[in-house]
Amino acid sequence: MGEYKILPTIKSPNDVKKLSEESLKTLCTEIREKLVEVVSVNGGHLSPNLGVVELTVALHRSFNFPKDSIVWDVGHQSYTHKLLTGRYKDFDTLRLRGGISGFPKREESRYDDFNTGHSSTSISAAFGIANAKMLSGDNSQTIAVIGDGSFTGGLAFEAMNNAGRFNRNFIVVLNDNKMSISKNVGAFPRYLTTVRIQPWYIRVKHITEKTLSKLPVLGRVIKWFLKRSKSKIKNLVYKNTLFDCFGFTYLGPIDGHSIDELENAFEVAKKINSPVLLHVVTKKGKGYLPAEEKPGQFHGIGQFDIDSGEPISSHTGFSAVFGSLMCELAQQDSKICAITAAMAYGTGLREFSHLYKDRFFDVGIAEEHAVTFGCGLASKGMRPVFAVYSTFLQRAYDQLIHDAALGKLHLVLAIDRAGIVGSDGETHQGVFDVSILNTIPNATIYSPTYFDGLRKSLHHAVYACDELAAVRYPRGGELYKPDDFGEESIDFNTYGNPECGNLIVTYGRLFSYAAKAKEMLKEQGVEVCLLKLCRLKPIDVEAVEFAAQFKNVWFFEEGIKNGGIARNFSDMLFYKNFKGSYHIKAINDKFVKQMSVSEALEMLKLDSKGMVEVITTNLRNEE
Repeated sequence: MGEYKILPTIKSPNDVKKLSEESLKTLCTEIREKLVEVVSVNGGHLSPNLGVVELTVALHRSFNFPKDSIVWDVGHQSYTHKLLTGRYKDFDTLRLRGGISGFPKREESRYDDFNTGHSSTSISAAFGIANAKMLSGDNSQTIAVIGDGSFTGGLAFEAMNNAGRFNRNFIVVLNDNKMSISKNVGAFPRYLTTVRIQPWYIRVKHITEKTLSKLPVLGRVIKWFLKRSKSKIKNLVYKNTLFDCFGFTYLGPIDGHSIDELENAFEVAKKINSPVLLHVVTKKGKGYLPAEEKPGQFHGIGQFDIDSGEPISSHTGFSAVFGSLMCELAQQDSKICAITAAMAYGTGLREFSHLYKDRFFDVGIAEEHAVTFGCGLASKGMRPVFAVYSTFLQRAYDQLIHDAALGKLHLVLAIDRAGIVGSDGETHQGVFDVSILNTIPNATIYSPTYFDGLRKSLHHAVYACDELAAVRYPRGGELYKPDDFGEESIDFNTYGNPECGNLIVTYGRLFSYAAKAKEMLKEQGVEVCLLKLCRLKPIDVEAVEFAAQFKNVWFFEEGIKNGGIARNFSDMLFYKNFKGSYHIKAINDKFVKQMSVSEALEMLKLDSKGMVEVITTNLRNEE
């Protein structure tokens, strides 16, 4: 790998249009080699990008970007798009601090029309773009590229329902690779399977229309009747797809790895003066055998060995521990149910899905539905646990309030990837869940630091709470733990000398950094005590009373400051007539850009070194 002849010469889509058929094959091979080479070092989304190489090349040959507009759903499959739009020389910086993003970014390139990072948004955004063009007299094309997994999200269907009435060309490319992150579930994937195995219908439809159009007046009347008829005759002769019912002209299925077929299909689609859905079938992970065999594992992956496909570093993480705990609970309690939104692999529920199939529910990429579905289970006495990444829980805010909290239903949220997650950047940082849940009446929030704390928190959330409860934990595994510390209480724990006058309050994995900061400060002659919250909401009054005896209190929070726990703690602290100095260090009204977790915590002064700097600076200023 690393010997590229054609790829370095591609400065814009115009260069792709000049290539011969043989050169295009070489280009696609080089793109796949470059994708594997860079992702093996930087981590990222490999199998989705390997699957859309030919599709992306064909799009850039068939359309006139950036005059034409393209919106990539989720955007995790846009690496080839970046390589073809002048970003080859920077591609080695993919997902690194200051480098190019793993998702489309408008500020990064004029070829990126819309910022994406979460699924099911592309059709809505692209349809908005198409309407803006219409209003400004712009006749250029607008294309949305969406995967079959993303199509299971309700927003995609809302957009289809709205866009089907458009009286101009608007193209939706459905990239059907038969899976999202986990294997696709539900009626829509089964429907696509039916369409894939019956491609003859579009030819019958076309021939019927063409034949009837040649007949005089009678032909037009029959054609009109067939289009509007609800009879069995229509179903036999003029077979409709789901997409036709939405108002889209369906074209496909098309071989997503044949550039020639794709280009021909795009030319047909561009000539239709109404919304078009182009159904493209691809293979996720194509061209790299480990990714073809395990597309879920290579959907989003860290560093790996190219020859074997094996991860370079492997350690037990919170997700795996959570999955094991869920299996233990399910074995003991037949009411335990697990829910995931297409993330069985990422959330550690794979073993549960095999052992307890009847109590495992993968609802597809539909977090809103997952919450309300879980509430339905809870209303009849089941004990549902919805495992979800922090960044994706944001979609279900209304359901958490209206269906769970207001209904006083006992739904447990297992919030994975809580806090800074690193190189996926702004769209994926798990820094909003605490502020979101903190606004919801009667919700209980736990944030353990270690695996033992996760066990205790999950058990309490399932059995000691009777309304909405959440257990949040970070990506990765346990961090530093002092030999003489243990998470004894489910509410809060203290560590150090309470007579020293200085107190650090924190929760989650930041306690590990605070414990190291305590040691570093001791070397400088500054003694601090630590207060680790495990239950964030409601805050234990005794924890506040403990803090009120200190002269200086610092609260470090790996989350948004507005609506966070530090603000709640300060209110309660001053209500206890606290007369000392109180400082909050949290994420203050901004998004955290892509960089490693360690780089982000350092920038935010939430790592051990940053804590020491904040504390010593405050103490000097108060002298």
